[in-house]
Amino acid sequence: MIDLMPTSEEQAAAIVRAHREMNRLLAICGGDTRSGFGNAVAAEDRLRSTRLSGILAYNPGEMVMTARSGTPLAEVEAALSENGQMLAFEPMDHRPIMARSGEPTIGGVFAANVSGPRRLIAGAARDSLLGVRFVNGSGEIIKAGGRVMKNVTGLDLVKLIAGSHGTLGFLTEVTFRVPPRPKTERTVVLSGLNDAEAASAMAAAMALPVEVSGAAHLPLTVTWKFLAGKLPEGEATVLRIEGLAGSVDARIEKLVAAMSALATVTRLDEGESRRLWREIRDVLPYADGTARPVWRVSVAPGTGHQLVAALRLEAGVDAFYDWQGGLVWMRMEADPEAELVRRFIKLLGGGHATLIRASAAARAATAAFHPESEAVAMLSRRVKEKFDPAGIFNPGKMGER
Repeated sequence: MIDLMPTSEEQAAAIVRAHREMNRLLAICGGDTRSGFGNAVAAEDRLRSTRLSGILAYNPGEMVMTARSGTPLAEVEAALSENGQMLAFEPMDHRPIMARSGEPTIGGVFAANVSGPRRLIAGAARDSLLGVRFVNGSGEIIKAGGRVMKNVTGLDLVKLIAGSHGTLGFLTEVTFRVPPRPKTERTVVLSGLNDAEAASAMAAAMALPVEVSGAAHLPLTVTWKFLAGKLPEGEATVLRIEGLAGSVDARIEKLVAAMSALATVTRLDEGESRRLWREIRDVLPYADGTARPVWRVSVAPGTGHQLVAALRLEAGVDAFYDWQGGLVWMRMEADPEAELVRRFIKLLGGGHATLIRASAAARAATAAFHPESEAVAMLSRRVKEKFDPAGIFNPGKMGER
């Protein structure tokens, strides 16, 4: 496979037009940190964004940034940190769990709609995206959206591109919101709750007027892997509070008072809190260098623990919970057990299961993305035909965004 790395939007468009004329398939790629994620892509060449790099516009007072798609995520976050701002959706770094190197790019973050623990209150990556420029499958340069929220022209198109995994176009530029970074944070740890009890406790915490920005449950099988084993003994249900120091202290006291009736409560300082939520974000327990299957399952917060309990009766599975229990990270012992996982999800009211990691053989035999309903699949095909009529982008992922 040949890596094609254009240095301009026009070069990228010319490459796409040439491949369409030759009917030669293209894999879309950024920093190559998520290879192995999703369905296998059959393509002769790979179109990469890494030389389309640089921050184009950033005025901290406007809280908006525009950057070329191949700009390293680290460069974006460093610029934001200098000005006390952040990516609100807290994007995950897939390198540890996928055993990849390379540098994540800001375009790749939005193309995969990568969102971390703060999605609970801040929304997904696509909710921060204001505008895009991309090359469609006909080699045309398309602009959608704008630099401010009042300009909503093409906003739906912007949302459509986010999370499309390169099936609809090659991103060249992104414009996105960058809100202030909280001045400090603390985390409350509830010890000894089982999965069902933790789900109830997290729901109670979210209902309090304390603005919890992270709610996760770490069962006994994974607790010891976080903070180098320094969490309190037993299961850990963790709740994050962020903001100004005085406000955080006051809200922590209210949270501790309410949660003390449910479990033994301890607190993490700012440094420990930041480290813990990075480890939760990056799925540290399953960054084990193996190819054992890992699922990312999105369900209603109250049913995540039910799903895991049902699966444990049928298959070897380890799991922990983010997003108040609505995001379940599961590692299977051997086979992905896709039919079983998705059947139980359906029985529990629905959701989505995405196979993040597996061996090459398992990936070849398993649909990585959750099957779409007939109506949605038909719409996906129509959208794909409009954006990429020759079907040259990321073949194998069509209709599975």
